[in-house]
Amino acid sequence: MVSMIRFTVSDEKQRLLLARMQELEVTEEQLSESFIRSSGCGGQHVNKTSTAVHLRHLPTGIEVKCMQGRSQSLNRFLARRELLEKIAAMKGLPSRGVAEAAKIRRRKARAKRRVVARRTE
Repeated sequence: MVSMIRFTVSDEKQRLLLARMQELEVTEEQLSESFIRSSGCGGQHVNKTSTAVHLRHLPTGIEVKCMQGRSQSLNRFLARRELLEKIAAMKGLPSRGVAEAAKIRRRKARAKRRVVARRTE
């Protein structure tokens, strides 16, 4: 098994991330990672720490910037997950974002049919 960086997430989430990386044939060596200062709420703490992560997949040139969490470790995990989703979408593989968008479209279509049905009654 390939050694991987430990993140502050559950072992299950780490295992799923590693499996997705192997599925898409992405290795840590292909990633360029830099840390920048986040923006937003947090006051002086935000101005003193570099918690945002800028991640780049060197073979494809896909870039992701993540500053969702308050910790650098969490942002590193989230950036990798987001980058893998973009790579999967580029390769035409099913991704969670595409599945969620389809689910929302179906829900809206069902709601619209109900409204139209009520108007015709």
